[in-house]
Amino acid sequence: MSHKDTSKGRSFLSHFSLKNSVAIAVLSATTWTGGVVFAHTASPHQPLVPFDQKTQVYKAYFPSEQIARQVVKSMNTFSSHYEQGYLIVPGDSQQLNKLIGLGFKLEAVTAKDSGLNLAPAAVMDEWADHIPGYSCYPTVEATFKEAKALAEEYPRLAEWIDIGDSWRKTQQRGGYDMMVLKLTRNNSLEDKPKLFINSAIHAREYATAPLALAFAKNLLTGYGSDADATWILDHHEVHLLLQANPDGRKQAEKGVLWRKNVNDLNSCYNPLKQGIDLNRNFTFGWGSTTDGSSGDICSQVYRGEAPGSEPEVQALQNYVRSLYPDRRGPERNDPAPLDTSGIHLDIHSHGRLILWPWGTKGDPAPNHSQLQTLGRKFAYFNSYSPERSLGLYETDGTSDGISYGELGVAAFTFELGTEFFESCHYFEQKIVPDNLQALRYAAKVVRAPYQLPAGPEVYSVNISNQDPVPAGTWLTLSAIADDSRFSHRNGAEPVQTITAAEYYLDIPPWQEGAERHPMQSVSGDFNLEQQAIKGIVDTRNLSSGKHMAYIRAMDSEGRWGPVTAIFFSIQ
Repeated sequence: MSHKDTSKGRSFLSHFSLKNSVAIAVLSATTWTGGVVFAHTASPHQPLVPFDQKTQVYKAYFPSEQIARQVVKSMNTFSSHYEQGYLIVPGDSQQLNKLIGLGFKLEAVTAKDSGLNLAPAAVMDEWADHIPGYSCYPTVEATFKEAKALAEEYPRLAEWIDIGDSWRKTQQRGGYDMMVLKLTRNNSLEDKPKLFINSAIHAREYATAPLALAFAKNLLTGYGSDADATWILDHHEVHLLLQANPDGRKQAEKGVLWRKNVNDLNSCYNPLKQGIDLNRNFTFGWGSTTDGSSGDICSQVYRGEAPGSEPEVQALQNYVRSLYPDRRGPERNDPAPLDTSGIHLDIHSHGRLILWPWGTKGDPAPNHSQLQTLGRKFAYFNSYSPERSLGLYETDGTSDGISYGELGVAAFTFELGTEFFESCHYFEQKIVPDNLQALRYAAKVVRAPYQLPAGPEVYSVNISNQDPVPAGTWLTLSAIADDSRFSHRNGAEPVQTITAAEYYLDIPPWQEGAERHPMQSVSGDFNLEQQAIKGIVDTRNLSSGKHMAYIRAMDSEGRWGPVTAIFFSIQ
């Protein structure tokens, strides 16, 4: 959607350069300083005013939604309103000039008039449960408390692991342990496929850590009653670094749009611009582009003085290396083998995007086709736009460098929602239900993420009688097998007809001893992209108690999709 000037008092700045003295006068009222307004006359030792409702920002009306999404990927934006035709951006004259050059029209407004959600400025109680004004978002301390409580409540399924220290803790100035919540059943299975998720690496992105925590609760509370949650935790591992930037998060909890960590040893003139952008500090590709990061110590995308210099990044990188073997060669165009297991998700906001490598110019990633297929599957669930990470400008030193760049593990960035301080209503009504489905799918296909997503998905699984039945009862298993459930927002994924379906009892198809039971098409022939399927379960030799049926389907290219499971019981 593009904006049309209705000439109702809007003061557009699109017809002259921001170097014009009038524009300079407008911009000089306040200066953007990384999440706060910093008066020009203030000294670094005076109190600094938090970003508030009187702060001047800009509505940037875009010429096309495609360009708007590229800007959200590559520039500093506060919120994205694609349906209304504009973005909210800070008063950064250099960035505003770039936007004008791209065809944007700019309207100066206050933060209040822009509709931004702003946390009230507050002196935080260290042990407060929630961010002021946002009852749905636990603080760092409350996040840790809830995660630890889950590990204590589900000791056979969860573990709370210390993997390092935040910057402040390394300086003996308070700070936090870097903690991972590991989810898997403590059984004898070895070499389980691993899903690693980190969130809140950019501190001001409120919705990210709570979503990851909600996913943990979804799996744990579903174990034993939800068949998919049960087999995921039995056969796979989920590792959650909920607070990847806890020091910075504490700054953001005060109502400050803080992005970086809090490393203040770089001598930036403004204390509110201190810190390192952790998502430009990763070792792989660090500082490798012109626009992908900055050597300016006060920049929002300051990469740090050396690759991997920050303890938060060191902890994350070391942990990821401990999870996955190296399956990719040293050259940019060396693909990871198609049987590589593992997925890394970096959860951000905002923009409603699913992104995958590369974020630098040149040839697409050697596994681009497979990454695109999985990205389009994620986007089917949350209705986001699936895209390669490269937007208008490059990014370097990002988190996918350690996983995909170095090790060959499938890596994605989720950009949630519409703004940094997302409202609780939108978080609870849209972000959580839409993205829990995408995260659950990631946990299902982590065994072979470059292969399984191209195969059919099985859903709407039913069994004729889920109440306990006597052994010998014949049960009918039914489901839908579908090869077409992909987003079409940024290109179409090839789809095929379903050619086969099968189920397995109690032992999944990848394990030794699994026994295949063929299923039939309800219509009589396998000739559709979406096929109703059925099978008969013979229970004569089954023991009393709960059993699980795993169902999967194959398309005309010979590709099996992931399993979907259902419980049933024998008296």
